[in-house]
Parts: sequence; C-alpha cells; structure tokens
Amino acid sequence: MILQTQIPIVAIVGRPNVGKSTLFNRFAGQRRALALDEPGITRDRIAEEIEVSGRRVLLVDTAGLDPDAEAGLGAAIQAQARSAIEGADAIIFLVDGRAGRLPQDEELARTLRRSAKPVMLVVNKIDQPEHAPRLAEFQRLGFELTRGVSAEHGSGAWDALEELATLLPESPTLAAPAAGEGVRIAIVGRPNVGKSSLVNRMVGEERVVVSDVPGTTRDAIDVRVEHAGERFLLVDTAGLRRAGRRTRLAERGSALMTVRALERANVAFVVVDAAEGATDQDARVASLALERGCAVGVLANKWDLVSPRGEKQVAYVLDEVRRRLRFLGDAPLLTVSAKTGAGIGRIFEQARRLAAAGERKIGTAELNRWLSKTVALHDPAMAQRGPRRKPVKFYYATQMGTRPPTFVLFCSEPDAVQSSYRRFLENQLREAFDLIGTPVRLRLRSRHS
Repeated sequence: MILQTQIPIVAIVGRPNVGKSTLFNRFAGQRRALALDEPGITRDRIAEEIEVSGRRVLLVDTAGLDPDAEAGLGAAIQAQARSAIEGADAIIFLVDGRAGRLPQDEELARTLRRSAKPVMLVVNKIDQPEHAPRLAEFQRLGFELTRGVSAEHGSGAWDALEELATLLPESPTLAAPAAGEGVRIAIVGRPNVGKSSLVNRMVGEERVVVSDVPGTTRDAIDVRVEHAGERFLLVDTAGLRRAGRRTRLAERGSALMTVRALERANVAFVVVDAAEGATDQDARVASLALERGCAVGVLANKWDLVSPRGEKQVAYVLDEVRRRLRFLGDAPLLTVSAKTGAGIGRIFEQARRLAAAGERKIGTAELNRWLSKTVALHDPAMAQRGPRRKPVKFYYATQMGTRPPTFVLFCSEPDAVQSSYRRFLENQLREAFDLIGTPVRLRLRSRHS
C-alpha cells in the first residue's frame, strides 16, 4: 500500500483589507499544480496546491471561509490567528505598508509570536523601490523574517514564499488505516449549521464502542464509533473539540482545520442548514472536499424545521440545495436532524458506500471495453490542425490510483479534447462503475508520452 504524505500548509493571516486574497491569487495563478475546471464550482478559492522550491505546498487563504461578523472584528482576527497557529506548518503574516502599523496588527503579532512555527511578516503594497522605508515601521512587531512585497504587481512575492518554504518541516506520512478501524469520516461545513450536534448524535446513537484516538497531527482527537456492528472513525473537525475547549470562537470551522480533516479522511459529509438553504460558503466547503480527493455526501441538517412545511416546500428546499451544489453531481443528499436523531443511521450506510466508490479498482480489460463502447456512443469533436481537421482517436485506458479514482486515457490528440467531452467521459465512467459521490481524475495523454 502506498501511504499518503501530508502536504505542508502555509496560511496567509492578517486583518481585513491588507491584500490576503490578492496575494493568494498571485501565488495560485502561477505555477499551479492542481486545479479544477468544472462548471458551477465557486471560483472564490480558499486553498490551492502549488509547487514551491521543488515541493508541494497547500496555500490557504484564511479570509475565504470564516467571516465572523457576530463575534466582532477583533475576536474574529484572533480566532483566525489561533487557527493558523494550530493548523498550519508556516504562516505568512500580511500587513498593509501603505496604511502603516495599526493596533490590530500589534494584537495579532502578539498572538503569532507565541507560535514556535515559522512566521514571516510580509509588508504588502511595497510597489516601488522608494516604498522600501515603510518596512522599518513594522520592525517593532518583533519578527526576524520581514519582507516587503507587492501582491498586486508580484514583486518580491515568490522570493518571500520560497524563502519561507525552506523552513517547512519534512512532510510526515499519514498513518495507514489500522486493522478494523473502518471508514474515516469528516463532518465539515460553515459555522452554525449543526456540525457539533450531528457529531454528538453520531457518537451517541446505537453505539457499541466510543473512544478517543490520538490523531496523526498534533493534538487532534478522533472518535471511534461502532454502528450496527461496523467500525467508523470520525476525523477531527471543529465539532470534535474537547468540551473544555469548545468555545464559540474555536468552533468557527476554520479553513485550516477543514483542510486538515479532509487530508486525513476518505469520506466527507458537507453539512448545510436546510432551514436556511445552501449558500456560497457551503459551496466553498464542498469544492474544497472535492479538491482534496474525498468522496462527498451532503447532509441537510435541521430537517425537523422543514418537513412540517408540506411536500411542496420540502421539494423546493431539496431542489435549491441541489442547484447550489450542482457541481457535486451524484453525491448523495441526506435529510437529517441532529435535534431529533432522524436520518442519523443513514449517514453510516452512505459513508460505507462512498468509501467503496473512492477505493474502487477497475480492471484494465473491463476499463477498455467501457472506453470502446463509450467512444462509439459519442465521438469526440474533430481536432483542428491548421487548415485540416483530424479525428481524435482513443486507444486504451488504465487506472493509476484510488482515493480518488484516477485514470489515464491515451489518445491521438489530448489537447484537442474539449472539456465538455471530458465531462461526458467522467459521467459515463461514474454510471458504469458506480463511482457515486467521489471525484474522478481523468488524465489524457498521447500514446507516445
């Protein structure tokens, strides 16, 4: 078995409007390693896997997932910093060189200085050489690594990131599932959708064994649950904090903790508030789960508030959730209630089915029979080569890996295959081999590559 290595995380932290998203987009838009190009997926990314100095790094924009107007701006910034300290391997502390050093920067600096992890103070909006003296004002924040960049124009940005990457720890290898451990499930979602209540229901419902298991990263706590004679492992998320640490701010469902949970799970359930409906934030969480290779299901929680409204309203709510999360395709949608316990047992049943889809291995002979039949059903568009048009021929296919299922299809003109035809192939593959809810990776290559 090939063990998965944990990708180091670099988090961008700072008060609002200092340019975090601009810097994130600067890094994500260049030297991109992995990206999805599917219709319906929100483009407001919060994480991007990139290559820096010859190694893979997962860059996380902490501004992307957790707006927290209720707790107040200062509290939200501090929660963001604590989350970065706990979940990241290195931190970019971004400040605004044009606005100067502000009290919020100083408060955030005090929190970050307590971390033993590498922290680089990056002064943004150093757009021209004559702006360099602005750095001196921020030296009092007490960070040895201080660099000036222009996120908008790119000057100094990659140099700073590459320097920080040299301080990252070696990527540990994630532990293989222990014998009898069962399916690893992550319950993820935006704040206040009922993740903690659902986890508590799953732990307490028809259980035979419930125990805390030390996680593979820092002080993460996993919970082992046995349901109907089968074992499952609930991977650490915002809803699995010890009771003494379960504060309102700690449960804001940070991007970093979501990423860590998804890295270690093979099935993710995205929780949405059925009474409120799916939102853009729900879509961001769901797209992040797909990007990290998890098989995905959707839990429409608080269904006890929806079901009394009548069949017409129930159908409307389900249609709206499907519409907002349409890029999830055939991911199962379960209606549940953490309050009443309705539908909780079906979560475990679907987790088993989703995990099986993510682990499915298809024989080469069977895969090639499918390829011949599918191409005969619908030919790809002709490839334009100068004044001539050539047919695109598919030769054979093979599976390269699982979690998620990854396939290589060899053809005559890989670059000429349209994205719509790739989606057609993926949909046919899902239907033929019951790849429910799991992302499918298709790699098109020339026969001679």
